[in-house]
Amino acid sequence: MKTSAEYRAAALNVLSGKWSAPVIYTLVFLVAACIVAGVMSIIPVVGGILASFVILPLAWAFAVAFLRLYRGGNEFAIMSLAEGYQNDFKRLFCTLGLKYIYTYLWTLLLIIPGIIKGYSYALTEYILEDDKEIENNAAIEKSMAMMDGHKMELFLLDLSFIGWYLLGMLTFGIGLLWVTPYQYTARAAFYEDLKAEAAIDAEGAA
Repeated sequence: MKTSAEYRAAALNVLSGKWSAPVIYTLVFLVAACIVAGVMSIIPVVGGILASFVILPLAWAFAVAFLRLYRGGNEFAIMSLAEGYQNDFKRLFCTLGLKYIYTYLWTLLLIIPGIIKGYSYALTEYILEDDKEIENNAAIEKSMAMMDGHKMELFLLDLSFIGWYLLGMLTFGIGLLWVTPYQYTARAAFYEDLKAEAAIDAEGAA
């Protein structure tokens, strides 16, 4: 596996000359997520939780757009954000719903175990993109297996973006429209390396 600096460099290389579409895509995603959260907030007590569930397919589409970008695609048509609601909705919603519930329950137990489990489940969206048959616990368990021994590496990669997020907030949040695609592309690069490593390990075990 590469270092955090190498994954950031790989992300910048992929995004070079292509920033406009990912930035606009990020803006639309954030606006859509805020609208859903705002509408759901009128429901007492459970509004925030319901909003999180409604946003799950939207968040999946956002994440996999950067995986596709890293693989050489450039699929940032705004309507593709609705892909998770149109195609394979039940599989995506149920699997990501389980991921959300498990993470939430672990976080209720203690914050640190919740964070650790969150990183264990971090590849679930990508796995759902690459394997159209896998679903529910099988997808989550595959993420856990792939992340075994690699959770700290992804945590450090995310941590390396803190300075950029602070700078983004100093621009009244405008800079986050660039930082978010940067981080998501770096995460896609991380997944691609981990997937290749898992494939090599599987061949060796066969």
